[in-house]
Amino acid sequence: MKYYIIAGEASGDLHGSNLIKELKKLDGDTVIRCWGGDKMQEQGGKLVKHYSDLAFMGFVEVIKNLKTILNNLKFCKEDILQFKPDAVVLIDYPGFNLRIAEWAKQQGIKVIYYISPQVWAWKENRVKKMKQCIDKMLVILPFEKDYYRDKWNWEVEYVGHPLVEVIDSWSLADGRNNLTTNEQRSSVIALLPGSRKQEILKKLPVMLEVSKSFTGYQFVVAKAPGVEESFYDELLKPYPNVSYVSGKTYDLLMQSKAALVTSGTATLETALFGVPEVVCYKGNPVSYQIAKRLITIKYISLVNLIMDKEVVKELIQNDLTVANLQHELNELLNNPQRLAQLKEDYHLLKEKLQQGGHASAKAAASIIIFLQS
Repeated sequence: MKYYIIAGEASGDLHGSNLIKELKKLDGDTVIRCWGGDKMQEQGGKLVKHYSDLAFMGFVEVIKNLKTILNNLKFCKEDILQFKPDAVVLIDYPGFNLRIAEWAKQQGIKVIYYISPQVWAWKENRVKKMKQCIDKMLVILPFEKDYYRDKWNWEVEYVGHPLVEVIDSWSLADGRNNLTTNEQRSSVIALLPGSRKQEILKKLPVMLEVSKSFTGYQFVVAKAPGVEESFYDELLKPYPNVSYVSGKTYDLLMQSKAALVTSGTATLETALFGVPEVVCYKGNPVSYQIAKRLITIKYISLVNLIMDKEVVKELIQNDLTVANLQHELNELLNNPQRLAQLKEDYHLLKEKLQQGGHASAKAAASIIIFLQS
């Protein structure tokens, strides 16, 4: 079968690559054309556009780059028509992918959505349109199945969270055996400031300032794929004791005592590695004020959303200050009660995410069964 897969960011590239691998296991004749990144390309997808060219965040940024976005949409539609896939498989990235979903449905192309847009957080009115144009919805967060069924009378399929299998397989590879406990870890503090330049510029300078107050620790930045080293060199110039690693985020988390993490998938990855973390978010002031009025959820981190309580501290917008970050990091490093509670919560979190099984394999099987039925 022929699939046109669209992912618009690093996490989508990761999950898309594992989906491609599982589709090829089940069907040796699988042909993939995709928007994504290096990982999807490595698994045999013919890469059309790299996600680094698609990274526009927030209301203001989208308006500034509207012409580019519209050109990308036009090109994508033309490319899909020329490729003639059996289905388009859309991975998160709702601003772009939901437009493609509506258009593809009108063209008579099967539409499969893997990793739901976070409509339960904001823009719930999207769901009516989604029900009309998405033929198969595969969700990865345990509460999403109930949300769609109970609130929207829409039966979707929960396949489990693909990050669990990604991290488990990584931890068992190359003789790693299993994840180290927090007590065994070194004096490394991981800094995960995001994958896009604009979000890195908002958060990394605050994280770097905090490093001055913890001289006994080694601060290491996880470099985002697709962002040049010179960009980080300039930011780290005033901090000679801070270094960065490229393509080794999991190795960094494996040995870190704590982490300062931008909101997003990285918060979940950090928790699954058992690393105590502070969640950091700061955006464009105008975009933030608009979003604040539209978003209806209590938390911004996936860890807290899934557990439905504050497991990890969130420092958002004006609360993301050097002083606040210093205080929270100190708590994670020196408060045994806080660490014990975190360990228990992280364990329960992983149990919740494993309920659906091996997510990528389950998703691939579901897609093939659906298309053959």
